[in-house]
Amino acid sequence: MEKLGANPANSCPLTPLGFLERAATVFADCPSVVYHGTVFTWSQTYRRCLRLASALASLGVSRRDVVSVLLPNVPAMYEAHFGVPMSGAVLNTINTRLDARTVAVLLRHSGSRLVFVDPALLPLLDDALRLLPPGHAAPRVVLVEDTHDHEKDRFPPAPATDLTYERLLEMGDPEFKWVRPASEWDPLVLNYTSGTTAAPKGVVHCHRGIFLVTMVTLVDWAVPPRPTFLWTLPMFHANGWSFPWGMAALGGTNVCLRRVDARDVYSAITDHGVTHLCGAPVVLSMLANAPEDVRRPLPGKIRIMTAGSPPPAAVLHRAEALGFEVSHGYGLTETGGHVVSCAWKGEWNKLPASERARLKARQGVRTPGMAEVDILDGETGRSVPRDGSTMGEIVLRGGCVMLGYLNDSEATKAAIRDDGWFYTGDVGVMHPDGYLEIRDRSKDVIISGGENISSVEVESMLYGHPAVSEAAVVARPDEFWGETPCAFVSLKEGAAGAVTAAEVIAWSRKRMAGYMVPKTVVFSTELPKTSTGKVQKYVLRKLAREMGPTRRGSSSKM
Repeated sequence: MEKLGANPANSCPLTPLGFLERAATVFADCPSVVYHGTVFTWSQTYRRCLRLASALASLGVSRRDVVSVLLPNVPAMYEAHFGVPMSGAVLNTINTRLDARTVAVLLRHSGSRLVFVDPALLPLLDDALRLLPPGHAAPRVVLVEDTHDHEKDRFPPAPATDLTYERLLEMGDPEFKWVRPASEWDPLVLNYTSGTTAAPKGVVHCHRGIFLVTMVTLVDWAVPPRPTFLWTLPMFHANGWSFPWGMAALGGTNVCLRRVDARDVYSAITDHGVTHLCGAPVVLSMLANAPEDVRRPLPGKIRIMTAGSPPPAAVLHRAEALGFEVSHGYGLTETGGHVVSCAWKGEWNKLPASERARLKARQGVRTPGMAEVDILDGETGRSVPRDGSTMGEIVLRGGCVMLGYLNDSEATKAAIRDDGWFYTGDVGVMHPDGYLEIRDRSKDVIISGGENISSVEVESMLYGHPAVSEAAVVARPDEFWGETPCAFVSLKEGAAGAVTAAEVIAWSRKRMAGYMVPKTVVFSTELPKTSTGKVQKYVLRKLAREMGPTRRGSSSKM
């Protein structure tokens, strides 16, 4: 056969931005974004994003400039995912729960040219800007006003002289010819890791990677055309697992929530006919444990994608008993979204509910967009046995993996090694059926008397206690064993005072190996979490260390 190859007709750069252009044609008058009483259509959203891109270009923003957003899940946050990169700029979504010092670090490191900010977050941004070093060019600030009356957020209108988001859009051209990437490897987004264990790292993803993870996620989750998607997942977290672009590809309706609580979620589901939502296991727990006066009958099967940390089987069981259909995925900031999912097998539906929940708690197999996924032994570099017990580090390779860390070649080389794998830092096991399961972050494995203890495994069993709402397990120093498990537990409403640490320990002793039983149980009203619902174990580890070492014979501390 003659040699054929790339040509201008078949080698256009892949980009998810084109999904919006298509949506404006196919789904022109269909609802795109819903926020309280405001409803935009896809043709309106497209024109608003073109206006945003045009206005940014008129302010001097150009290719590879970084534009930051410090926003909750409001319409402007959704529009930024298209409008900012349509100007040629790189979108940087900032975690709204960070402190001023960290926000300043991100703004300085990214070289951000402009920041869109919500009125409630303006004091945070002002403090961060004051912390920038002398001589550093501060980004221009554009206030995104929220005209809807919120009980907890009432803000005066911006002065007429200030540049606000809507005034900026008025400057833009709705027929703007948006800036297509010169190469599909051009950067599209800059996302920072959580920084809970080290300094935040700037993860750079290109147009090609985001295109792939978006399409693959829709296929893997079997999302149908025109879904109604409820934004319970922060869009600043790995760009909402790629669903801002995915909803445009399918002409879905984005229902925005400024904040997430069980009452608002149940109300939105019934009021808008929600079909899909995403969130960390804490969202599942919140919905499953909501009081009866908060819950509403579901209008139909509601599909939830959960990820971020391994969901306890007990929580999965409770959520599905209410009528939610839960899917479980795994990904990192460095993969732009889910790259592993617990692909469900029909024959599993015949199993008892508890066994189905146990299987669904596993992370699963690679999505169609990934080339390979494996678990390697840290000493030999070889694949661990498929026995469901031998632990190793989860490694990945495929088109969804990041380009690298911004201005940090050392960290990039440590993560993407010469052997062609991206090393996740997550510890897992491979089951005989080829499904992987996370057992811990490498730093969270508890080593007690030479035994490796998976904190996730202990937590999963603690969630089975009828009074436990949340559980997190970390290492506490021990004079004899070196380390022992220390459990931080929050109880369900009405259970406080009725359960003791000794009772939890005795309950655990009947259900898990002796070396895994928590030697310390600490009750807490609420566990410290990141904005995406992950428990901040570094905070708990610090508390455990400050308790001092446990001694032989000691069992608990309140």
